Amino acid sequence: MRQTLDLVGASVTVGIYVLCILVFVSRLVGKPEVGHGIGWALHAAVVPLVVLLILGRGLERQALYDLQIGLMLGFLAVEFLLDYWPKVDFRHTQWIVVPYVTLFFASTGGMLGVASAAGRAWMLPAVVLYLVMAVLAFVQRARTGM
Repeated sequence: MRQTLDLVGASVTVGIYVLCILVFVSRLVGKPEVGHGIGWALHAAVVPLVVLLILGRGLERQALYDLQIGLMLGFLAVEFLLDYWPKVDFRHTQWIVVPYVTLFFASTGGMLGVASAAGRAWMLPAVVLYLVMAVLAFVQRARTGM
């Protein structure tokens, strides 16, 4: 059971990074509406993350694992409330953008710990994807202001 959950966690982590990369690339090529659609797929990660949180309880994981997943769930909730419903134009308001970006990097960075539970074979690609995602996040922000 533990190995299966670890693989699910690593897969979800990699999926989150790939979807975020696609969102940033879509903004860079001038198709933010495509990125917005991809964001809906990103929110589907809520289901396996909640399952990991619930089923992980019986595996006596450290509290850090729950915190890492909880941060990602928290980010997805904030993202939903700001970008999808009720949809707030917040990207030009610094007092909202700074905590939002901080939560984004804390949550996606924390997912590296979730991926690492599945072993080195999952950790290495996750780290590479995280770094690509992080660079693209700053590049697209600088070029598009989004």
